[in-house]
Amino acid sequence: MIHPHYEKVYLACGPTDLRKSIDGLAIMVKEAFELFSPALFVLCNLNRDKLKILQWDNNGF
Repeated sequence: MIHPHYEKVYLACGPTDLRKSIDGLAIMVKEAFELFSPALFVLCNLNRDKLKILQWDNNGF
């Protein structure tokens, strides 16, 4: 269950290189979105057997 604090959940279309650190993934997300409200970003790898979820609130990831 998603906490009601998060207004949006974004699912990445296509594979993401999950070998990157959280900081590297955060930069990718920041470049793709204008972040104003709390949100979750769900990323998966090429084989679709692993997920990483980034949590954004107004203070950062």
